[in-house]
Amino acid sequence: MERQKLTKRIVDAVQPTTRDQFIWDSELPGFGLRVRPGGSKTFIAQYRAGGGRTGQSRRYTIGRNGVLTVDEARHEARKVLLSVAQGHDPSGARHTKRQEMTIAELIELYGKTGADHLRERNRRMTLARLHHHVVPLIGTKRIGDVRIGDVEQMMRDVGVGKTAKDDKAGHRKRIVVRGGLGAATRAVWDLSAVFTFAIRQSLLVFNPCVPVRKRPAQRRTRFLSLEELGRLGGAFRDLENEGVNPKAIAIMRLWALTGCRRDEIARLKWSEIDFEFVCLRLTASKTGRSTRPLAKAALDILAAETKVEGSTYVFPGGDNVETFYQGTKLHWDRAIDRAKLPGVTPHTLRHTIGSASVSSGETLAMTGSLLGHVNQQSTSIYAHMQQDPARRAANRVVAPIATALGLQTGAEIVEFKTAVASKM
Repeated sequence: MERQKLTKRIVDAVQPTTRDQFIWDSELPGFGLRVRPGGSKTFIAQYRAGGGRTGQSRRYTIGRNGVLTVDEARHEARKVLLSVAQGHDPSGARHTKRQEMTIAELIELYGKTGADHLRERNRRMTLARLHHHVVPLIGTKRIGDVRIGDVEQMMRDVGVGKTAKDDKAGHRKRIVVRGGLGAATRAVWDLSAVFTFAIRQSLLVFNPCVPVRKRPAQRRTRFLSLEELGRLGGAFRDLENEGVNPKAIAIMRLWALTGCRRDEIARLKWSEIDFEFVCLRLTASKTGRSTRPLAKAALDILAAETKVEGSTYVFPGGDNVETFYQGTKLHWDRAIDRAKLPGVTPHTLRHTIGSASVSSGETLAMTGSLLGHVNQQSTSIYAHMQQDPARRAANRVVAPIATALGLQTGAEIVEFKTAVASKM
């Protein structure tokens, strides 16, 4: 077809046929109109990648007639063809861009090959936050298209609850996503880890989460007084008398007597208890291998447990001895409800041990060893620590807690100091 200057009148007058038609503009070589048999009319730019007759012929779609006017399409085509003259390949770049994975696809890849370093529980929680907060907001974006502003907007949206939901997910199961400021900050940190993984895989060169101004982490300083521990101990005894699973009672008491993290006790294996040196030798704590001295009250609870044949766990699951007991959540909620301690978590008991330790005169290094903290000071002390003084320290720290829980008598009462606790 003879070239002619494309105008609205000419474009509107073209009628579809049984095959594609191409009408080329006489004013701008390479700019044209493609008319499909179905009637759609699309503006295109055609060029040879690399230039010259040997270059591969490419077509670049600019946009549909009606969405763009002829003049707007010609203006865009001129920019495309100028880019070609400068040595670029816009159509090839667009094709590559379309092959680039989305944020949702990158998160799937991260879950399969990039999160192996996380403990199973942390891995599940991290991926859940990514799927519940990040994917709904920016999951369809190509990974190279995400800008700092996109991440900041996502953080604001999560913060105001745009991703919150409460959905039924099956029989007696619900998925509750609350959102909020804390969730927003964690979502950005999780997404930053995903982008860092992408950089290691040579998929990206820039992490847009790094410059984002994140909300400072809120340190939890809540701990229980001896009076509150007394109420909690009474709640434990009430539940015990009502026939609650003894494993749940033992686990909850050990949280209070050891300062261990929740799963460090729930997942505890017999091989990790050193009865000779009176300590726990955890093989996979949050910070790796860790040795924790035990107080007598904690040791007595562990010594009273019976090994279940076929299970390596101190507190095995009921029907499946190959896993650990996971029924403490319901009983913990009942206990803190009876003790009138709203908002108290198992981690509060860990802070309580730390506060008790410092309040009873133990050094920060010794306190760090009791809790399994890892930093330059506590690690150097921990590496050369004799277990006898550590065990005595554990007894001094835990004795008032054991007394408050009603598990032993005669301990010296040392109230925890709020001023010290704020430093933990």
